[in-house]
Amino acid sequence: MPSVTELGDALAGLTLVQAVELKNYLKDKYQIEPAAGGVAMVAGPAAGGPAAGGEKPPEATEFNVILDSFTDKVKTIKVVREITGQGLGEAKATVEGAPKAIKENVDKKTAEDVKKKLEESGAKVTIKPAG
Repeated sequence: MPSVTELGDALAGLTLVQAVELKNYLKDKYQIEPAAGGVAMVAGPAAGGPAAGGEKPPEATEFNVILDSFTDKVKTIKVVREITGQGLGEAKATVEGAPKAIKENVDKKTAEDVKKKLEESGAKVTIKPAG
């Protein structure tokens, strides 16, 4: 098992995309989410809690649409402006800040529609349960 120092160095060296993937993995697998400060972690239910008893978690009804990457910045910015109502500068910053949430807490159909529009512009998009 790596030492705490080795783990710390590995975490500090993560790219933004890798940090987001780590956050999502910890949230999905262990119900651990970063606290408001971003450094401290809050532990979820202990192993053997209700989720470990084979019960299915409730099905998500709200989703977040995440722009992961893009191939044509101009087309993607146009689509983001259309979807969000953002101005040119704000939409440009949103696209260049990928991975970035484009729509949050929307129903599944809306999330799929937004994903389709973004993918038609050459973007890679992920839909994740909100929460």
